[in-house]
Amino acid sequence: MGRKRCVGADCSKMAAGCCGVKKQKLSGSPGSGGPGGVGAGSGVAGTGHCGSELGIGSSATVAAAANVSRANGLGGPGGNVSGGSSSGSSGTNALSPAPAGYSTSGLSPNLSPGPGSGSGGRKMVVSAEMCCFCFDVLYCHLYGYQPPRTPRFTNDPYPLFVTWKIGRDKRLRGCIGTFSAMNLHSGLREYTLTSALKDSRFPPMTRDELPRLFCSVSLLTNFEDVGDYLDWEVGVHGIRIEFFNEKGSKRTATYLPEVAKEQGWDHIQTIDSLLRKGGYKAPITNDFRKTIKLTRYRSEKMTMGYAEYIAHRQHHHYQNGIGHPLPPYNHYS
Repeated sequence: MGRKRCVGADCSKMAAGCCGVKKQKLSGSPGSGGPGGVGAGSGVAGTGHCGSELGIGSSATVAAAANVSRANGLGGPGGNVSGGSSSGSSGTNALSPAPAGYSTSGLSPNLSPGPGSGSGGRKMVVSAEMCCFCFDVLYCHLYGYQPPRTPRFTNDPYPLFVTWKIGRDKRLRGCIGTFSAMNLHSGLREYTLTSALKDSRFPPMTRDELPRLFCSVSLLTNFEDVGDYLDWEVGVHGIRIEFFNEKGSKRTATYLPEVAKEQGWDHIQTIDSLLRKGGYKAPITNDFRKTIKLTRYRSEKMTMGYAEYIAHRQHHHYQNGIGHPLPPYNHYS
């Protein structure tokens, strides 16, 4: 079971086309195409998502200017998954020092890191400020204010996902990300709006929905190619598979680290769901599973609800540079 670390440009190539066919996409959580399958993609580098600019089971359009891979990582309406939860992913070795000024201890239920985040004694890179910044960006866009100024957290490059959920039951409302490392300031700005407004499974978000939203930021790390499709751990690793369908076309699909655990799937169920998500329609045999090329990865994840966002902003007094009044606080309906 040989392993090869995926670094630099190789990671961008690895991520390309996780979900789309001609237009690429990455789908990281179950949606409709199987026991929660979302779309899959060709091996060409392009775009995809977590929620998806594509629809469930479809392929995403290629990013015109960014030329990065977008990935669809969570399920949509009709899928048997409610996307990722606030306790979804497993942390890994940080690639840069954690931003100072915010401790994750004593967080309320709506503001929480994924279990295992910052494991091994290392500080997490992902922070509550990142979720706060995503809310700032969305709020400013919906109300027509100038975008928030540059945030204070690290601007190091990471593959990332922004996930939106809504309501008491935290239904998925949008999720799109990229497997190409992007500087966090620009990457979070871009994918905040892309996931909120361009996930083709959902209509664009509106102002009225803001008070019921939850935002999750996932930073992906530790990409490794493995020689055995079973060489990954449920609840710890996200996986991205590459395979050839019945017509000989290369397809890819991905699930974020939290998906298999949330669904109660074992390794085989997860792989089979990903194959269906990737558009494979023939009977799945163990011999076929052995032909899959699998890349595993980890993530750090932070989730913040709207109420926590308001409290955080009031406490830190416009720390992200917003000059307009705080949005009105509304209780969940």
